[in-house]
Amino acid sequence: MLPSRPRLLNNIVNNYNATEFYVDGNSIPLINFDVGPSWSGLLPISSAPNETRKLFFWFFPPGPEGSLDDLIFWTNGGPGCSSLEGLLQENGPFSWSYGQANATVNQWSWTNISSMLFVEQPVGTGFSQGTPNITNEDELAEQLIGFFQQFLEVFSELKGKNFYLTGESYAGTYVPYIASHIFANSSALDLKLKGFWVSDPSLSFDVVQEEIPAVSFVNKYEHVFSFNQSFLEFLNNRAVECNYADYFAKHVLYPPKGLLPLPGTSTEADPGCDLWDTVFDAALLVNPAFNIYRIFDTWPILWDVLGFPGSFPQTQVSPLYFDREDVKRAIHAPLDVDWTECSNIDVFVRGDYSLPPAFTVLPSVIEQSERAVIVHGLADFILIAEGTRIVIQNMTWNGLQGFQTPILNDTFIVDGMGALGNMHQERGLTYVEVDLSGHMVPQFSPKAAFQIAQWLLGFRESPSA
Repeated sequence: MLPSRPRLLNNIVNNYNATEFYVDGNSIPLINFDVGPSWSGLLPISSAPNETRKLFFWFFPPGPEGSLDDLIFWTNGGPGCSSLEGLLQENGPFSWSYGQANATVNQWSWTNISSMLFVEQPVGTGFSQGTPNITNEDELAEQLIGFFQQFLEVFSELKGKNFYLTGESYAGTYVPYIASHIFANSSALDLKLKGFWVSDPSLSFDVVQEEIPAVSFVNKYEHVFSFNQSFLEFLNNRAVECNYADYFAKHVLYPPKGLLPLPGTSTEADPGCDLWDTVFDAALLVNPAFNIYRIFDTWPILWDVLGFPGSFPQTQVSPLYFDREDVKRAIHAPLDVDWTECSNIDVFVRGDYSLPPAFTVLPSVIEQSERAVIVHGLADFILIAEGTRIVIQNMTWNGLQGFQTPILNDTFIVDGMGALGNMHQERGLTYVEVDLSGHMVPQFSPKAAFQIAQWLLGFRESPSA
């Protein structure tokens, strides 16, 4: 029988090892309501007595309606972008998004479903401590699993819980490798990995997820970009020359007719075929507030307590929220760190040497997961949904390549809102596209994200209403 919620919380509150990490929910600076109990601070990535590398975490127990059996891990991407962005502006219990004068209660917080663990990783991200020394995703996974082991030694009440890995953007690379490492070393971690969620994920090469679909994306949203006809003609002609224009008609079929080829001579855009940057530069001329993360944004650029409200960092308030001394003290963060949303140093030494997960671990992780979810906002330009469709159709899992029937055959419906995109499920993989949402789906379409997360944990029969 499960312990009552007060008993579970009391166990953690009375846990001597956890005392130093306790955060008073009534004393978080500039938050004028009780967030409830939580725990945050730094923990090492190994038990070695001389370990200097530490990751910053913020753990929240479930709210009154949340499950006692489950734990969701969330990471942002970058690489090197802080998961405190996800906490404050996406799926944490309080929200302070772009343009808000004050923080508000997040009614679509994932803590209404489960416990949540936000971690700034890898080393070099946010408040984390130490010198980055990883060169690939396997090393990242090893360090994070080491952190999880230290976390469970402090918060032993969470041992044996159902575990879900979630994240967005470059976490589309992180999460499959982390999951693969856990599945391959099941005895190393006293958690039951059940599934994963990645949204607007980096799964393949940029030429696939940015270049091939860029001009098609412009044509779809022609009135948002507002390019003149001569420039549109230039883009469309260049797309033909670069083998982008008819790529979908030829290759993105249901079911696929074979492996999907790259459009050029390498995994990068051929000379003259970097059309994503061409579109971006032109979009900024038409709309200086153009936001690659949500293309509908226009002047004025909304202020952001984290200093990154659009395509570029823009500090309208100093210090940033998580760089305030009173905030650092409240959440046990190091005072000597100049916090920024995305790291100014390389968190991978000389870059990430791992192949994209679609070519390596992702298929097997889907096969081993009870539930596997890929979500994509349709108003995202930095990673484009049509590129994610290419990735899926080129990937073989559970005995077949790609989806066998078209994605557009199914409608994604959100409770009380109606149709809000497309959804498709085959052979253990769920794929959802969300209309009007930009790159950060839990931020830009929180109710839709909440509903999908409910399904991930098994609390709904379908992601769609």
